[in-house]
Amino acid sequence: MWLLSVSPRADIMVKPFVPQLVYIEPRALEYPLGVKLQNKFKDMGVEIRETTSHNQVRNLPGDNDFQKYRTAKSTLVVGVRKTLKFDTSKPSAEYAIPFATGCMGHCHYCYLQTTMGSKPYIRTYVNTDEIFEAAEQYMQERAPEETRFEASCTSDIVGIDHLTHTLKHAIEYFGRSKHGQLRFVTKFAHVDHLLDADHQGRTRFRFSINDDYVIKYFEPGTSRLKDRIEAAVKVAEAGYPLGFIVAPIYLHEGWQSGYPEMLEHLEAALPAHAKKNLTFELIQHRFTKPAKRVIQKNYPMTKLELDENKRKYKWGRYGIGKYVYQNEEQEEIKDVIGSTIYKMFPQARIEYFT
Repeated sequence: MWLLSVSPRADIMVKPFVPQLVYIEPRALEYPLGVKLQNKFKDMGVEIRETTSHNQVRNLPGDNDFQKYRTAKSTLVVGVRKTLKFDTSKPSAEYAIPFATGCMGHCHYCYLQTTMGSKPYIRTYVNTDEIFEAAEQYMQERAPEETRFEASCTSDIVGIDHLTHTLKHAIEYFGRSKHGQLRFVTKFAHVDHLLDADHQGRTRFRFSINDDYVIKYFEPGTSRLKDRIEAAVKVAEAGYPLGFIVAPIYLHEGWQSGYPEMLEHLEAALPAHAKKNLTFELIQHRFTKPAKRVIQKNYPMTKLELDENKRKYKWGRYGIGKYVYQNEEQEEIKDVIGSTIYKMFPQARIEYFT
């Protein structure tokens, strides 16, 4: 019998993701990785179904939307990426490179809830050589300038890569490139299989970190801060350029001490050489009206503060506005967190605050 899993608590160690249900597009079996994944999941005893398209997965188990959403977050779809035109990915990179879509985490605030709409299941794409060929064209257009590719705009690819190894192959592909760099960010600590990748220093491995309050209440199903920091130390020892995204910066009671404590733990753990070429990206919590509706539907008991009256309205791209913190609150964020970073990591750089 197929059972619906409950999201893991945020204060216990999260095991590597294993899907409870797998869908495979017939076309995916025309690629070696598609066949390899089919055999892997058969050997693991995971239920496998067929779907005509990774965009057309229907009849997920569950008696209501609440159950079906949780089913989707533990479902993996193996498909072929048909659109090979890459979106821009400012400010973190020039382009987003699409290896996967969706995430098994249950972060209450995540924008993927809105962008993925009725398709919150996880997708992995097996036509990786075609994706690399498209990336090569983008690099040639910009050469001799470096072109950065962001691999985690629509997914936390580290969360599934122990199964697919797509990210590992990408790291080694960009390690061989002349003008390409890879970037990605994760909330997961399952990095051991990536430590021996031949990255040649051309991949920046970033971790999303937050203080204990945010991880406990808003990031169920992801690795604990302690585990993320331990994974970051492994990554640093493997010679990767390292980075941290502090996001979303959320103004809860005690945040002025919570974030400096988080940075103290990080500073104490990182080896000295990793602090010399370190980057930070700071992103304040924000939400849109459509996101608020989706969040309250998917996580009706959330403690997340979503009061428009407490926020400043900021116009975004495509005419869609978002609610961010007031100007004075933003200045306090930069003062508290920014000054702590400069004090503890004087050789690091803050790439942006938004």
